[in-house]
Amino acid sequence: MFGIGFAELAVIVVIAILVFGPDKIPEMARQIARLLHQVRNLANNARDDLRGELGPAYQDLELRDLDPRRIVSKQIQEALAEIEQEEAVAKAPKPLLAGEKPPYDDQAT
Repeated sequence: MFGIGFAELAVIVVIAILVFGPDKIPEMARQIARLLHQVRNLANNARDDLRGELGPAYQDLELRDLDPRRIVSKQIQEALAEIEQEEAVAKAPKPLLAGEKPPYDDQAT
């Protein structure tokens, strides 16, 4: 979760108890949960509005798809897949045409 391990989480909880006291921790946890819920709803509403404005061609649009790192990564993966496909087609043996002689290998035994 966010790159935080169990040990780090335990330290954060202990520090929170020491700073805020055990009486305020449950209320703070509820407030944080409400805040996260509101942020999630805001993001979902923004995504839905964007989908509605862009039309039916973008119904499967996710906000993380707009991340420049993901866009570049996707383009590179597509280019590599295309290159691999072209190489596979180039390496595939081509059938002989009617009347064509098979290639001669003078190194063969």
